[in-house]
Amino acid sequence: MTDLPDGWETRGRPPALFKRFEFERYGETRVFLDDLAALTEELGVHPQNINFGTTYVNITLESADGGDPGTTELELAGRINTLRARMGN
Repeated sequence: MTDLPDGWETRGRPPALFKRFEFERYGETRVFLDDLAALTEELGVHPQNINFGTTYVNITLESADGGDPGTTELELAGRINTLRARMGN
């Protein structure tokens, strides 16, 4: 798979997109999670797995059809990167 959004990698079989986002404190993590929820509701596309702790969020995006991640997942990954970039750090 080529042209992955910055920092995203493929894992597993079938491949899924994965990225870990790190934060300095829980307040930033919470804002990111709230903004992520709003973004996914707006797009109607949701990550299959979100795992988070005080200062990190792990996101996994899988294709709805069970194949390789496609345009929808790549677009969502890019939009999540933009969301994080707007927060700074």
